[in-house]
Amino acid sequence: MRVLVTGGAGFIGSHFCRVLRRAHPDARIVVLDALTYAGNLRNLEDFEGDGNFAFHPGKIQDRTVVEGLIRCESITHIVDFAAESHNDRSIQNSAEFIETNVLGVYTLLEATRRFRIEKYVHVSTDEVYGSIEAGDFTEESPLEPNTPYSASKAGGDLLVRAYWKAFAVPAVITRGGNTYGPYQYPEKLIPFFATRLLNGKKVPIYGDGTQVREWIHAEDHANGVLEVLEKGQAGEVYNIGDENERQNRQIVEILLEETGRTWDLVKSIPDPRRNAHDRRYSMSAAKLRNLGWRPEKTFEEEIRRTVRWYAERRDWWEPIVRSEDYQSFVRAYYGPSLGEDL
Repeated sequence: MRVLVTGGAGFIGSHFCRVLRRAHPDARIVVLDALTYAGNLRNLEDFEGDGNFAFHPGKIQDRTVVEGLIRCESITHIVDFAAESHNDRSIQNSAEFIETNVLGVYTLLEATRRFRIEKYVHVSTDEVYGSIEAGDFTEESPLEPNTPYSASKAGGDLLVRAYWKAFAVPAVITRGGNTYGPYQYPEKLIPFFATRLLNGKKVPIYGDGTQVREWIHAEDHANGVLEVLEKGQAGEVYNIGDENERQNRQIVEILLEETGRTWDLVKSIPDPRRNAHDRRYSMSAAKLRNLGWRPEKTFEEEIRRTVRWYAERRDWWEPIVRSEDYQSFVRAYYGPSLGEDL
């Protein structure tokens, strides 16, 4: 097995590389990553000295790079984690999301078709389904995205479906829930709050904080993707979720407790996305469980372990929060609400 992992220097992608190596010690792992703000070579430090691992910088929408790698590395499988993936950033600049999440997927699908790749796994998100008031989304639920980010991911999903139908390209889709764990770029809720609270800074919560999300640990998510790579049927979609719902307020309570902070550091702010902020996500992962996959991480334990990881790994995240990209993002979205406490 010779696997091209796109976006492998990112959060979930790097966890997948470690999971894949443990499951397949002899596999050739080739990472292609554009190293945008969320890509970090330090996420792949475990592979130093691994002769069956290679990293290449580049974008998935660059046909020359993609096809060149497939040729020179004799790639047999592709697992695509590469994506622009933050809702708020997609409001600020939608074009980058379309280029990576739609055009990039097209480029990989064309390469899969032309080079007869054995399987292409497209890693997507539960956000393509939109919001659900009660019950659970299944793989047959309609796609109703509500932000440019989720719309771009839905566009990639539909391209995958079309290539399976039109060309019998051996492609499969996974849709994961909200993912947490070590190595997550500190702009998402858990690492954003954890790093700020560790520094004694205020954190913003949209409205009353009763939005509901379904959380899954990055390693469980990665193991789900591996299960699909090994056993998933071409043309199918598999939800990867822990059926573990929490209100955002409940998450904040744990983060405050674990960092020794109090609610006076939490400020309620209006949602800049207005009607685009999905109220509740919930999926059934029964289809993937039928393949034999089960999440192994306990949320209450692992979220606290994650906070402790950030407390111990300031060397990893402090350079990020000092970067101009990160600072400008925080100023653009939270500056007016948090005032000088940035």
